Amino acid sequence: MDPFAAVGSDAWAVRHPGPVATRPLRRVRRTVRPPTGHRVVVRVRACAVCRTDLHLAEGDLPPRRPGTVPGHEVVGDVVACGERAGRLAPGTRVGVAWLAGTCGRCRYCRRGDENLCPGSTYTGWDTDGGYARYLTADERYVHPLPEGLDDATAAPLLCAGVIGHRALARADLPSGGVLGIYGFGASAHLTAQVALAGGARVHVMTRSERARELALRLGCHSAAGARDAPPEPLDSAILFAPVGDLVPTALAALDRGGTLSIAGIHLSDVPPLNYQEHLFQERCVRSVTANTRADARAFLAFAAEHPLTVQTTPYRFEDADRALADLAADRVDGAAVLVMPDD
Repeated sequence: MDPFAAVGSDAWAVRHPGPVATRPLRRVRRTVRPPTGHRVVVRVRACAVCRTDLHLAEGDLPPRRPGTVPGHEVVGDVVACGERAGRLAPGTRVGVAWLAGTCGRCRYCRRGDENLCPGSTYTGWDTDGGYARYLTADERYVHPLPEGLDDATAAPLLCAGVIGHRALARADLPSGGVLGIYGFGASAHLTAQVALAGGARVHVMTRSERARELALRLGCHSAAGARDAPPEPLDSAILFAPVGDLVPTALAALDRGGTLSIAGIHLSDVPPLNYQEHLFQERCVRSVTANTRADARAFLAFAAEHPLTVQTTPYRFEDADRALADLAADRVDGAAVLVMPDD
């Protein structure tokens, strides 16, 4: 094990989940101890702010334990390694993503669907995450990052990018097909670029005027209100907004045989569906549950070969609570990113 004395780490923890106006995040001081086994200590350089963090802070996503430090789109440097950690040497620049661990033995893990593992654990939910100066993670679930991406650009790729990649696969978009995207935040603006790079026609429906402007700048073929009908039938659609009553809207916009992929971990209640209007003619709905390490590797390889426009809004580490409040109020263009000071 690399020599590593225990250090104190400033962090933001969810003390009492509630509306962001109640400031559910509190500054805390945590001790980071030398890692053991497969674990490594990572000095955080940047951490993107995900809507899942907002769900955790507000209580939509029940905390797994008290005082959790959110954050699962983490870029940093390995500073210490446990005695069984052999993949990542100290000094390696890495990304720490949502999936923190799986059992490796269940039928889901054995068949390659580790995202469905009943024993899976998650960064910033089961373990303390990246709203901190240091975090500890299992190196087997940590990703070396490609060169050429600065910290703030790389951070949103680790969840917004990866989960969008999986949501696009689940949407079963045919080659050269027509994709509708509902909601246009951190994940959607990256997914749109992946679809466009594959030759798709992309139509965006979102309530934010600034998001519509961004969609058009990125090359999407149209951008309209969240409940507006797209200009042509959709082969596939992805719902990024956590708004259940958009499900019938998206299904009604699908062409025959189309697929709606729902990308969020939390969704408000879905209203009753009309079979003839929403599901008949082989339209289908698919959920998206987390992601696998293979998803992350595939997307990071894509990002290394296909430069993406990553729209970010930087925040100081000290302003994590403001970043969450801005995300809740749709005041963030693209992805909010906490940037750590250099000291």
